[in-house]
Amino acid sequence: MLSRRSVIAGISATLAASAARSQERGPVTLIVPFAAGGSTDAIARIVAEAMRATLGQTVIVENRGGAGGSLGTAAIAHAAPDGLTIGMGTASTLAINPAAYVKLPYDVLTDLTPIGAIADVPNIMSINPGVAAKDMASFIALAKEKPDGFAYGSSGNGSVSHLMGEQFKLATGTKMVHVPYRGVGPALADVVGGQIQVMFDNLPTSLALVKDGKLRALAVSAPQRLAVLPDVPTFAELNLAELNWSAFFGLVAPAHTPEPVVARLNAALNVVLAQSAVRDLLSAQQASVTPGTPAQFAALMRREITRMQRATQAANIRIE
Repeated sequence: MLSRRSVIAGISATLAASAARSQERGPVTLIVPFAAGGSTDAIARIVAEAMRATLGQTVIVENRGGAGGSLGTAAIAHAAPDGLTIGMGTASTLAINPAAYVKLPYDVLTDLTPIGAIADVPNIMSINPGVAAKDMASFIALAKEKPDGFAYGSSGNGSVSHLMGEQFKLATGTKMVHVPYRGVGPALADVVGGQIQVMFDNLPTSLALVKDGKLRALAVSAPQRLAVLPDVPTFAELNLAELNWSAFFGLVAPAHTPEPVVARLNAALNVVLAQSAVRDLLSAQQASVTPGTPAQFAALMRREITRMQRATQAANIRIE
């Protein structure tokens, strides 16, 4: 049986042999369907930088935010299926949006080709430190005392933060106003500034603010407590298991991208994800690497769409 190192070496040799041919194809554009500065952008740039050397091609990151990631994802879906345009797929764009939007400019299962998963990232619920609640129990009690007295921000309709906010309200019997933003950065700025009080977010973009005392963490979504926030309980510990899910990230291409091209991109991605330097950079983003095949990523997408359909129906999220 071949060792993992031998397999990776063989893949690397194959990729290197095709590098000269690859360069003739021109640069690869990696579309990120969100604004710069969030978790999706950070993970994309780590992967893009590493894949440049592996593919022997320039990989250019292009941010196309808007409409909860659906505009950028539509651009991926409608690009030429030649391997020169690929994109980041996320829990929002590949699972929540199909479940929440009445109509999307793309169909996840027919307009996109899975390349491979990259990583899972925990989510976090935090509040402005000025809110008179030190833990989840006291926050829920306060929110029930002041119906409609709190607002939570999101990176847009159909985002992870939007779904988690609505799931939280349903699970706790509380009321909060949803304030969608064009990206996570402006939403976090307003939570820190006190214009809104609550944020549900991917952990990496909120972590520094929590550590600096600008946000107070109430819970994380993870299988167990995180080493970086050992005093913060998981949602499961707080009997809010329905919120205890992580966000996933991966690469997709337009539908009808030839199988050899998809296989080559998947091989390059998995070589990159096996590199210790890349794993360290992703770990710094609190991302757990999840390499695999296109078929495995496709199965994940179908599974998550079904799960998010149940969640959006329960939370009554329908976006026109």
